[in-house]
Amino acid sequence: MQGRLNGRVALVTGGAGGLGQAYSVRLAADGAKVVVADLAPADETVAMIEQAGGEALSVSCDVSSGEQVSAMVEAGIARFGAIDILVHNAGVYPFHAFLEMTFEDWRRVMSTNLDSAFHLCQGVLPGMTQRGWGRIICVATSAFYSGAPRLSHYVASKGGIIGFVRSLATDVGVDGITVNAVAPGLVRTPGTAAGGQEEMGLFEMAPQMQAIKRVEVPADMVGTVSFLASDEAEFMTGQTLVVDGGMVRS
Repeated sequence: MQGRLNGRVALVTGGAGGLGQAYSVRLAADGAKVVVADLAPADETVAMIEQAGGEALSVSCDVSSGEQVSAMVEAGIARFGAIDILVHNAGVYPFHAFLEMTFEDWRRVMSTNLDSAFHLCQGVLPGMTQRGWGRIICVATSAFYSGAPRLSHYVASKGGIIGFVRSLATDVGVDGITVNAVAPGLVRTPGTAAGGQEEMGLFEMAPQMQAIKRVEVPADMVGTVSFLASDEAEFMTGQTLVVDGGMVRS
């Protein structure tokens, strides 16, 4: 595999399918070796990468667990020698009307979507700091800017990601590490197609509010992530790039 990420190692969470699979395959096509982390088996993603001539490792991990994240990072380093790029994509988005939401519902979303960023960055930053190079890319949502029905816990967790990215970038820029976020809109994946989005008619509604009048798909996101992972983005940090077809125009 030849590309702008030759010699780099990427860790992608939630990489078994959907957006995470698309990110993993693209970073591998760019030349990176990829650690694919997910609760679900990521054999399909690994096979796609290997069939194209790349290298990948599947690791089972609950990103809300600091112990499991530490073990996953260690496994990736043992296999490939380092973790240079983190794409924190894993997350959950259950639909709950706020007054029907329990605190346990709230905490599950926060621990999976936001606490996980703490665990993951604590795991990868020592090595990045030692080498003087690193790319951290967290996946937020354009719904942070507009709100979304029945997703107050999800939107709050992604708002936390945006704030975390801004602050962490300030801490680690001196070490040659950039920290950014990407904010997709409503992306059609097997997960979202089977979820409440379809039932609520959101795939029909969203394009009507976008400048680009079609449903977003994973291929629309991978170029932005590839750019942020590369040397070309070395002077961009603390930013959130909205990639949602122009639904949010900031």
